Amino acid sequence: MLRKCLCLWVLGGILLGWGLAAQGAEDILEQAQAAFQAQNYAKALELYGLVLQTDPASAAARRFRALALQRLERPEEALQEVNAGLQHHPKDISLLLVQGGILGEMGRREEAIRVFTQILQQDPKHGEALKERGVNLANEGRLDEALQDLNLAAKLLPQDPWVYNHRGMVYFCQNKLKAAVADFTTAIKLRPDLPHAYFFRGNLYRYHLNQPAKARADFQEGCRLGHPLCCQELEKADQTSKGP
Repeated sequence: MLRKCLCLWVLGGILLGWGLAAQGAEDILEQAQAAFQAQNYAKALELYGLVLQTDPASAAARRFRALALQRLERPEEALQEVNAGLQHHPKDISLLLVQGGILGEMGRREEAIRVFTQILQQDPKHGEALKERGVNLANEGRLDEALQDLNLAAKLLPQDPWVYNHRGMVYFCQNKLKAAVADFTTAIKLRPDLPHAYFFRGNLYRYHLNQPAKARADFQEGCRLGHPLCCQELEKADQTSKGP
């Protein structure tokens, strides 16, 4: 009877230890996510590493650790991290999205396209995967395919300004200038603090549609929002107006 009680006591101690370890991991994960949200990526990296010591298969820790490394401009390490997560969770869409994003950022666009295609095979209506695949297709010069993806993405993510900003670029490359202006305008309406859309629309107004006043207004707003190329365009316009 004594031996049985001792065994139960030891087992109870082990289970309690596991419970405390799990609780500790949850607390560290919360701290890591708070650090990530605060853009303290070095701290987040350290804390997610502690989580992975307890739970190496944690998809969330792998994903956010990869994102932190990406923000710290360490793409090779970020890719290694997300690949490690995918070894445990090969079909995890959140991990695949990060993997595709890193590959695209590294210029490995055909690989990125394959990753986003893998996501869409699981979920054909995944708007984010359609958007990102469309961007990579456009960067590879496959404009018609890119437009198909971005058209679908616009239906699935009608409030995402980046869908319209990216599609506007595709329309511009296809010389569909009015459609491009319309998309950049929609992007600005959805997110008035998006300087990229002001820059692209301003370029269309100035260099293709002969509407210098509208171009100047866009460049002024883009420059105010911190886009350096908008500021450069304003300087060029001022020099042109002064003449030789």
